[in-house]
Amino acid sequence: MLTKVTVSEYMTKKLVTLTKNTNVFDAIKKLLDHHITSAPVIDSQGHLAGMFSEKDGIQVVLESVYNQGMSGQVGEFMHKDVITVDANSSIVDLAERFHNSAIRSFPVFEEGHLVGIVSRTDVLRALTQNLASAKIAS
Repeated sequence: MLTKVTVSEYMTKKLVTLTKNTNVFDAIKKLLDHHITSAPVIDSQGHLAGMFSEKDGIQVVLESVYNQGMSGQVGEFMHKDVITVDANSSIVDLAERFHNSAIRSFPVFEEGHLVGIVSRTDVLRALTQNLASAKIAS
């Protein structure tokens, strides 16, 4: 049953992370190189400090158009109020959250530790794969 499928089954476990001190241009390049929409920003203890997204990157580039230079650090542009998801959450419940939100990915936690990131694409993959399996089984 689709409601029993959890976020942990479809999240990306191999994280691309940034720090607050990462140069914003390097951060944007990392997002583009890895074909991702956002990356967790980790502090020196490995705790989540924020998220840097493609939207933040667009802000950087737009500001550089007007200021004639792209500089700064991720900590200046990242979002600090981050909404997280539990690894054991239902993929259907998460689909509802995505449907009702502009957010494109959520950091995933298990027992207080960052264990992955889940995107709209991951959720769509989970839903379609499981629906297709259900149709084959019927």
